[in-house]
Formats: sequence, structure tokens, C-alpha cells
Amino acid sequence: MRLIRDTKITLGGNQKLKIFGTLHCKSGKRMKPENRVFFASQSQAINAGYRPCGNCMKTAYQKWISSTMK
Repeated sequence: MRLIRDTKITLGGNQKLKIFGTLHCKSGKRMKPENRVFFASQSQAINAGYRPCGNCMKTAYQKWISSTMK
């Protein structure tokens, strides 16, 4: 919790679905606590094999979709 308060953790992810988004995302708030993982940056999440959330990170998601269609 301290890392979140100190803004060192800014993103949360679902380890089963391999999706990450903001900590305030409605979709993310519904995920089961046992599936939660946290990231300090988008690059850290992407390097771990996660994709951006289409709900709270629309621009990053569109960029990710475009890169996977090549």
C-alpha cells in the first residue's frame, strides 16, 4: 500500500488474463484480489507479457492492437 501511496506503483494487472490498467479502472476494481499484480510502468507490464486495458487505456490498447496485427 505504501508504494501505491508514494505513486511508485501506478498500474494494476490481472495475472490470469494478462491485462493491465490504471488503479482506478472499473474493470480492474472487479478483479479477484488473488489475481492482482502491480506494475510501476507500462513498459514493465508489457515486458511481463501483459496487454493494456481497452477500457481505461484506450490509446495504449489501440497501439497494442495495431502492433499485433502486423
